[in-house]
Amino acid sequence: MECLQVTTTLGTREAADRLAAELVAERFAACAQVVGPLHSTYRWAGRVERSEEWYCHLKTTRARLADLIAAIRARHSYELPEIVAVPLDGSEDYLRWIVESVG
Repeated sequence: MECLQVTTTLGTREAADRLAAELVAERFAACAQVVGPLHSTYRWAGRVERSEEWYCHLKTTRARLADLIAAIRARHSYELPEIVAVPLDGSEDYLRWIVESVG
């Protein structure tokens, strides 16, 4: 089973911590790391915007990805949240733990 790291950004540390805790508790993700603050520059509604954000990195499986994306969207305050998934490779024991944790 393919494992993934899914990343989203949130506007506050509290929102990122809450999202991480909920998604792990509900087994959408095996674990989550909150990193920040970071300073983002992006185009939105025809303007260049800047804001302080926090990354939330979530580990899951391809089989759980659609459910995780839906859970992020349902809880996120942004109209269009960043949700990016990249494949993970590495320790077989760690990847197996991700599969067992979300299974």
